[in-house]
Amino acid sequence: MYSKTRKLVFLLTVAALIGAGISACSTSKSEAVHLYMAPLDQMPAHVQAAPVSVREAYQFTSVTPEIMQDIPCYCGCGNIGHTSNYSCYVTGVDEGGRIAFDNHALGCSICVDITQDVMRMLQDGKSPQDARAYVDAAYARYGPSNIP
Repeated sequence: MYSKTRKLVFLLTVAALIGAGISACSTSKSEAVHLYMAPLDQMPAHVQAAPVSVREAYQFTSVTPEIMQDIPCYCGCGNIGHTSNYSCYVTGVDEGGRIAFDNHALGCSICVDITQDVMRMLQDGKSPQDARAYVDAAYARYGPSNIP
């Protein structure tokens, strides 16, 4: 009898340890970060008609100045007064919060690619600083940074 009880305790202990190990390996917490995007209907008609990647870049950038004003662009737009990737999309915001959009990124794949890379990295849980370092390393070959 003692032997059967001991075996049962042993098997229950092993089963509990295996169960705990399996549950530790599969977490229900999602590591994905959901990015805030401006509603598409608040974008200008020419942005609404643009390809999806361009629309998403405008939707994201227009509502994340705290991130995108620190992300440089390397397409050469510093020559037209742009001071960050944000300014490729937004020329200003008035006192009422209305955004004035820049058309530059509608026709510039480098601007959009940079924004899409930042979005992807943030969704992957990377920090804005990590995204900035990546952009600097990956895009410097295209030209000078527009962040002085």
